[in-house]
Amino acid sequence: MCGLLDGHSPLVLVIGGGTVGNGVEGLYRDRSLRLLAFDIFASDHTQFVADTHQIPLADCSVDAIVVQAVLEHVLDPWQAVNEMHRVLSPNGLVYAETPFLQQVHAGAYDFTRFTESGHRWLFRRFTEVDRGVVAGPGTQLLWTVDHLVRSVFRRAWLGRVFRLLLWWLRLLDAAVPDPFAVDTASAVFFLGRKSDHAISPREAVAGYRGAQWVS
Repeated sequence: MCGLLDGHSPLVLVIGGGTVGNGVEGLYRDRSLRLLAFDIFASDHTQFVADTHQIPLADCSVDAIVVQAVLEHVLDPWQAVNEMHRVLSPNGLVYAETPFLQQVHAGAYDFTRFTESGHRWLFRRFTEVDRGVVAGPGTQLLWTVDHLVRSVFRRAWLGRVFRLLLWWLRLLDAAVPDPFAVDTASAVFFLGRKSDHAISPREAVAGYRGAQWVS
């Protein structure tokens, strides 16, 4: 994403930045960026506390947004994405990772899942740069084994043990062709630019890239 940002010292907003997410450590090390992070709780990584449904920033005030493993935890992800669109500068970038096939986590604060097509529709007011699978069927199976074991034996720690023992299931992700991975992914991503136009329902359906097209 960094290579797609224009201008000097662009401002990147991290939503749900109370902890540093997997794979985004480079953002925090990149001195060419200005990083601003918030969450619903304070931490060493955040500059303010806020609700994603009402981001307390001015219109068109940030150059890019990173939102990782957050949208499943908000009551109204469509409102959250509308807020992202509002605070992004014209042509600003958004990068989102959201679960598709994952068990409930964070208990009562877990609300929503998205297929890759549904995720694209969520970000319909953005021009697509890239999208796809973050974690595939192997990772999804690892989640399922973990939660199956903890459910059968009523022991969360035992599920975690099986997850560690079966870590190699993640390697199966690389063996699955993209269309099949789209249909069975653990999580999906979207990278796009703010637009004045939204894709149509017809375009959303035509954009399906899985393996289950029915003629």
